[in-house]
Amino acid sequence: MSSPDPEAPADRPEAADPAPATPPGISKDAIAKALLRYRTLAWITGIWLIVLCAEMVAKYVVGLDYEWFKYIGITHGAFYMLYVLLTFDLAVKVRWPIGKTIGVLLAGTIPLLGIIVEHFQTKQIKAQFGL
Repeated sequence: MSSPDPEAPADRPEAADPAPATPPGISKDAIAKALLRYRTLAWITGIWLIVLCAEMVAKYVVGLDYEWFKYIGITHGAFYMLYVLLTFDLAVKVRWPIGKTIGVLLAGTIPLLGIIVEHFQTKQIKAQFGL
């Protein structure tokens, strides 16, 4: 009988699932913090976008027009700008290609889509970097 091949993939220790590599100069902790900031702003921006849509329906369909309605758009806009900055920060840290970065940024402009995209991106990043 022959002995098992020492070069067989299952017998080599490096054949086991290696720890996911982080980009040079970026720690897992930095990625985890950037991911948390992105997730938080994705939810806040998404909720304010839903409120903005409800305000527009109330204003243009129902005919309600309150003075404080103007602050909903301003608030959503401010949070969206933070969302853009923090999404870009995460994209740089995890080395997203420019197309994916733009797609994730634009997802924040469609009600509920930003929250859905956040879920799938979080799942992918956690799996990729072992967070």
